[in-house]
Amino acid sequence: MKNQRYENHTRYFAFHHFVITPLTLLFLGWTVGKMDFSSREVALEGAYLFIGAFVLFLLPLLARLYALKLQNRIILNEMRNRYYHLTGKSFDEKERQLKLGQIIGLRFASDEELPNLIDRAIADKLTSKEIKQQVKNWRGDYIRV
Repeated sequence: MKNQRYENHTRYFAFHHFVITPLTLLFLGWTVGKMDFSSREVALEGAYLFIGAFVLFLLPLLARLYALKLQNRIILNEMRNRYYHLTGKSFDEKERQLKLGQIIGLRFASDEELPNLIDRAIADKLTSKEIKQQVKNWRGDYIRV
């Protein structure tokens, strides 16, 4: 597996991003293109098919959203645990001063640089991208959804 760093940390799940979502979008577009309003009966059939296609399009997006929300909760707990092990202090005070995106960015920092980077992120109001760019010793995540 390739060593992860800022430049290559974005992950794609091929089946989701390049198969299921495009196919459901294609089906939704095809459904819209085939809609016919020439008669009430045909229009209702088209509407039913559109509703089905729209729900089908939303399902993989909803599944992805659930996975990412759960992952964010896990990351937050991971960071609470890491911070406590590194400093012996609760993460609560720092957590209240950080946005979730910042915390997610901070998780890539090595144990040595994490406490100082947290303080810099709070003081300088760094974005998640800026935090990731400042990480010197990248701590890769090879199982992110």
